[in-house]
Amino acid sequence: MKRAFLIVLDACGVGAMPDWQEFNDPASANTLANVAKACGGLNLPNLEKLGLGNIIELQGVKPQTNPLALWGKAAEKSLGKDTTTGHWEMAGLMVDNPFPVYPNGFPAEIINEFIQFTGCGGVLGNIPASGTDILIQLGEKHLETGWPIIYTSADSVFQIATNVSKIPLETLYSWCEKARKILCNKHEVSRVIARPFDGNSAKEFYRLSEYRHDYAIEPTGETILSFLQKNNCQTISVGKIRDIFCEIGIDQFTEGKSNEACLGNIISLLKEKNQTKPQFIFANLVETDSHFGHRNDAKGFGLALEKIDLAIGECLKLMTQNDLMILTADHGCDPTVAGTDHTREYIPILAYSKAFEEKSNKNIGIRPSFLDTATSIADWFGLSDNWIKTIKTESESYIQTQ
Repeated sequence: MKRAFLIVLDACGVGAMPDWQEFNDPASANTLANVAKACGGLNLPNLEKLGLGNIIELQGVKPQTNPLALWGKAAEKSLGKDTTTGHWEMAGLMVDNPFPVYPNGFPAEIINEFIQFTGCGGVLGNIPASGTDILIQLGEKHLETGWPIIYTSADSVFQIATNVSKIPLETLYSWCEKARKILCNKHEVSRVIARPFDGNSAKEFYRLSEYRHDYAIEPTGETILSFLQKNNCQTISVGKIRDIFCEIGIDQFTEGKSNEACLGNIISLLKEKNQTKPQFIFANLVETDSHFGHRNDAKGFGLALEKIDLAIGECLKLMTQNDLMILTADHGCDPTVAGTDHTREYIPILAYSKAFEEKSNKNIGIRPSFLDTATSIADWFGLSDNWIKTIKTESESYIQTQ
């Protein structure tokens, strides 16, 4: 009974794509390489064995003569560098029209409709900002007025921050649901995000990540999740995947607000040996992005990677010939460059199964899009021909590399 695990190391890009200028990124953006340098080298023995050091030069991570995994990287074909675009493309769904972004804040008609529809009285902010900086700037004013803090970023997001001592969580979630209804047509942002926080002053404010909630738009076409679900394969999400895909195509939701929780759940799933049908497990490890990339914390990023590596070691011990694990990313978020936004980067690919260990050539090269990941997963389950006919988009499997 085959299983496939697709694990997204959020924001772990491996170098600026050729069109970096179009996304206002620096040419030097290279999340993993720059994090490794800032940390004086990384200790990632399990990812090293798989071949991470073969993809790009990483301080502390040696290239392998015969790595365990198929290795390479992929370029993003869709015009974006955000969570939704990256995840949809690796799930087989191209984003042909970029989601709208708001470098100058949201237009008056959107804000006015939000105020009227929610009855919140007014808003604070309405600017692009770091999620932590905006609390320092406007958190105390929010406590005085009760008005929600509205902010965005270089991504297509409408974020609402409120203090739980002032605004109940239920109210924040209700405001987000109403914002989701308002933001449609040309203003259909990829995600509305509830950002609750706590604390009594600018020096004390902190975000309550465990109560964050994303309100994404529904996938506009078939994804590998819905395809496999229709083809007698159980689909399981771990972490924020359920939000990114609006629960569509997912049979079982496994929570995980932290990397530790998500990795623990993945290991628990690997230990289960009594499944009654093939399984596809789609997971996101968010903290490299949310806790460290966006906060310009390279050393924290490096420590998070080392903890992930330890868990990957446990996963490798539990895998059988019938298991496939693909480690990849959705974009970059280089904590060493100016700004706090995502960076348009290539993403790494490490595809491992015990069935691949005897392959003579494991270099899958540079894939022209993230789409090949979904096709490879379909191929693992013997469904690649039907999948390619379904998506009608040029894509090919890389797990057949010899």
